Amino acid sequence: MTDIDGITITTCAERPELIPRVYEINDEWPAFMLHDPVGNALFHRVIEEFPWYCVVATAAGRVVARGRSAPFDAGRPGRTETPDQGWDRVLVWAFADHRRGRPATAVSALDITVDAGHLGRGLSRRMLVALAAAAGRQGHDVLVAPTRPTAKHQQPRLSTAEYVLQRRDDGLPTDPWLRVHVRAGGTIEGVAPASRTISGSLEDWRRWTGLPFDRDGDVEVPGALAPVHCDTTHDHAVYVEPNVWVRHRLRPHL
Repeated sequence: MTDIDGITITTCAERPELIPRVYEINDEWPAFMLHDPVGNALFHRVIEEFPWYCVVATAAGRVVARGRSAPFDAGRPGRTETPDQGWDRVLVWAFADHRRGRPATAVSALDITVDAGHLGRGLSRRMLVALAAAAGRQGHDVLVAPTRPTAKHQQPRLSTAEYVLQRRDDGLPTDPWLRVHVRAGGTIEGVAPASRTISGSLEDWRRWTGLPFDRDGDVEVPGALAPVHCDTTHDHAVYVEPNVWVRHRLRPHL
C-alpha cells in the first residue's frame, strides 16, 4: 500500500470492496476500442480472477485510477513472453492457463487507466510502479507490457517500428506513455503488430466513429493508431492495432 498526496494505491486483493467500483473512472477511450471481442469476453474478469496482480488508487474515497495485469505461462511450446498478437494473445493465454491450473512464468500488464480529472499529475507512473511491485510480490522478475502509445494516433500512417525510434533531445521517446515506461526503468523490446483486432460492419463503424465508411481502402479514424481498412464490397471494416512491447525487470519478493 502506498499513500502519497492523499492518493492511496493498493492491490485489489487488499481492498476487494473496491473491485465493483473500478469502473467509476471517467476515462476517454475511443468508442470503437470497446468492441474488441477478446476484451469483451475476458477483460472484465481480470480483477476478479487475478486481484493480486491488479491495483487501484483512491482519493477522498473515490476511485481515481486502476491498473490490471495477468500472469501466464510463456514457456509452453509455441509461446513467447512478447507475442505478435500482444494484448489479445496474452489475455487468452492467462485465462486458459488459470483454468487449467498451469504455473505462471510471466506477467503482462493489460491497462493503466487514470481518471480524466487526475491526468497530468504523475499518477500514471505511480500506477505503473505499483503494478510492477505487485507482480514482484508474486515472485516474478519481469513485467511485460503491450503498450498503447498515447500519441501514435497523430501519425496513423507511420509504421510503429519507425514511430518508436522517434526521440527527444534528451534521448527519451517522444511518445508520452512510452516515455513514462522508460523513465520507470522499462526497455522497449519491439512491436506487437496485431495486438488488438476490432472488426464490424460498415454501419457499426459509422455508429462508432461518425465517419461515412463509403469508400474502399484505409480510413483514418480519430484515436486509432493505424488506419482502419474498409471493404464496401463485403460490408466490413477491420482495425488491427499495433502496440509496443516494453519489458520491466523486477525484484521478486518471495
